[in-house]
Amino acid sequence: MRNAKPVSFQLPQIRTLLDLSAVRLNDILLLLSQRHVLTYMEDAVCQLLENKEDISQYGIARFFTEYFNSVCQGTHILFREFSFIQATPHNRASFLRAFWRCFRTVGKNGDLLTMKEYHCLLQLLCPDFPLELTQKAARIVLMDDAMDCLMSFSDFLFAFQIQFYYSEFLESVAAIYQDLLSGKNPNTVIVPTSSSGQHRQRPALGEASMLEGVEASLFYQCLENLCDRHKYSCPPPALVKEVLSNVQRLTFYGFLVALSKHHGINQALGALPDKGDLMHDPAMDEELERLLAQVPGLVNSVTASSEASCLPSRTPPRVGSPWRPLHHARKVDAESDGSTEETDESET
Repeated sequence: MRNAKPVSFQLPQIRTLLDLSAVRLNDILLLLSQRHVLTYMEDAVCQLLENKEDISQYGIARFFTEYFNSVCQGTHILFREFSFIQATPHNRASFLRAFWRCFRTVGKNGDLLTMKEYHCLLQLLCPDFPLELTQKAARIVLMDDAMDCLMSFSDFLFAFQIQFYYSEFLESVAAIYQDLLSGKNPNTVIVPTSSSGQHRQRPALGEASMLEGVEASLFYQCLENLCDRHKYSCPPPALVKEVLSNVQRLTFYGFLVALSKHHGINQALGALPDKGDLMHDPAMDEELERLLAQVPGLVNSVTASSEASCLPSRTPPRVGSPWRPLHHARKVDAESDGSTEETDESET
């Protein structure tokens, strides 16, 4: 049997192979960064170390499988700290979807709640959810009205979606708006560079800014430049242009209202259904009916949770490990989803 002929490479070929390897590695690293895979790996390892005694009987491989299954399903954000639920765009979209699915019966029943009551509902999913973000979302709905006014679920939800998902972007937009009002160069705006959850205070918008507004075309030019250089999520520039092309002047909160009501922006974000389908979730309804039928004492627990759901003092336990939420996520959703069933019956 003849010996295999050795393969010889010339120096240029070796350089080409190394260059290709470097390009592929850079592409892989870029993809991992864009998908925030390293964020989830770090979180998974931390959860594993914190709960290694509970997980050891199931095995590390199964833990990682269930962890990333929960990430794909969007249940990984349940009862997690705010710094985690706002760490990635996927986490934010998952939180929005969970909030809608858990409490959509508020809208289905036609209930109107105050800003503080909506904040209590948010805290049921994220105990340390900041009041400031809830207030900003309520301001989009209420404008000049008192902050203790009642809001419908759909109005608050779509306003909250814009404020929560695009929070860093809107901070920069508010600064640009203030600069335009005062005649300053908006290019000097400092874009937020931290996602630690400590949001900068939005510049105060006085009565003059609420009444006068700014020129829409100039405002769009500034926002177009902002979208090009902004490292965080922002609405598609084409849709922002569509929003601003219908008016000559607008106020900051008028812009936020337009964003929250824009059908295309809601579709581009992809977390919530269209407004017409907001109260429909057949899969969750079926799951809720199944749980109610199988667990005799669940109806009483749902009634109790309904009575306590709007109490500011209620603080749900934080579940540190994704291992346990994976087994209890369905029950939590069911309890939250049914938390207004008692209200529905009492009102009728």
